[in-house]
This record gives sequence, C-alpha cells and structure tokens, in this order.
Amino acid sequence: MGKTAEKAGFLGFSIDVWMYLLLGLGAVLTTVDLVLAFLFAPLVLGAGAGGTAVINGVAVSNQLLLSQKIFFFHVPVAISSFLVILFAAYYSIRFLMTRDKGFDIKARVATEVTLMLVVLTLITGDLWTRYEWDAWWVWEPRLTTYFILTLLVAGYFVLRNSVEDEERRAVYAAVFCIIAAVDAPISFMITRLVPTKMHPVVLRSGGGLTGIQLLAFLLGMFGMLMIAWVVFKLRERQEFASERIEALKAARES
Repeated sequence: MGKTAEKAGFLGFSIDVWMYLLLGLGAVLTTVDLVLAFLFAPLVLGAGAGGTAVINGVAVSNQLLLSQKIFFFHVPVAISSFLVILFAAYYSIRFLMTRDKGFDIKARVATEVTLMLVVLTLITGDLWTRYEWDAWWVWEPRLTTYFILTLLVAGYFVLRNSVEDEERRAVYAAVFCIIAAVDAPISFMITRLVPTKMHPVVLRSGGGLTGIQLLAFLLGMFGMLMIAWVVFKLRERQEFASERIEALKAARES
C-alpha cells in the first residue's frame, strides 16, 4: 500500500510527473525573470543609456547595460550554488556519522549540481565584470573566494577519482566536501566582512531592488532553486538505480 501511495503521488500525479512539472515551472519562472529583466526592469538608480550610475559610491559608465541584466540570472545561480554545496556537506556529515552509502551518493550528486551551478556563475560573472568593470576578471574579495570554491568543488571529483578503495574514497570525499562548504558562507559574507566599492552587496536591509526589479529577482531565485532540486533528484534516482543493478549483478554472479 505504501508503494502504491508513493506511485500515485499527490492529486493523482506520480512522483515523476511532479518532478517534471517542477522542472517546467522552474524553467518558466527563470524565463519570466529574464524577460522582466531585459524588457521591463529599470536600470540601477534610474541610469540612462550612455550615462553613468553611482554604484556603492562609484560612478560606473553604462555604455553597455548588459551587466545590469545579467544580474537577474547571475545572482540566483550563485546563491543556489551556496545552498546546494551546504546540502552536500550535510549529507557528507551524515555519511561520516552512519557510514550509510546512500548519504555518500547524495553528497556526490549534490556536489555535481554545485559544479554545474558554479560554472554557470563564473560564466555569467565574467560577463558581468566585463561590462561593469571593463575587465574579464578582477581579484577582489568576492571573486577570489568564489574562485577558491570552484577549485574546491572540482578538486572533490579529482579526489574521488584518485582513491581506489571505495570506503576510503567516500570518507576522504566527505571530509573534503565539508571543508569546501566552509568557503560558501565566507564567499557570501565577504563583501560585508571586507567592504569593497567594486562588488555590490545585493541582499541587504533597505536594498536597492524595488518593484519589478525585486519581482524579477525573486522569480529567478525560486526558478533556479526548483531546477537545481529537480536535477538533484533525477541524478539521485539514477545513481540509486545503478547501485541496485550492480547489487543484482553481484548477487547473480555469486
């Protein structure tokens, strides 16, 4: 009966259908976010094309306004990467406490999703810096700490592929994932801990997002989190299915 209820899901929809519905909803919200950002959201502080805007006390030329539009996709992706790597660390802690292989799989899959998100964050971030600061990369605190996070996430998979023993590989990867996750809150808070006039503080009391800007940002945030969650669940199910197939093969051979 439990399996039947699980298969039926909620309101008669199966779990698979609900996941794809959430994936579609996330894609729609993200698309609406971009449409609002590019077509309706006003420029920062009402700056006009060819003029300047004062951002954190610095007059920034708006010869190309793409940077202000990239923001509405770039920031939700970056925040999602912080949240997902924290979930990966949580599953890593659970694995170290229980030695349950399922938690190791969840941690690995969550880190895979994090890798996808950090790559998207770096690509959109580079476009942002190119048009906002007239440079492809600047070694300021936020970019530096996030670059370190990217290296740690990539190093996680290098570590997993370099250890042959399954138990040791899972333990080492769990410890490394927890260490990598420590950089997430540091990167998020660094612009508050080390104030800089270059990288704006987005989420703050009395922040600069109002009206349609805030609506676009929130839609993009919820949409990206939905997409990340569905990708995680689909990969998780795939990995658990592979584990069951391998167990069945081993049972037949024995």
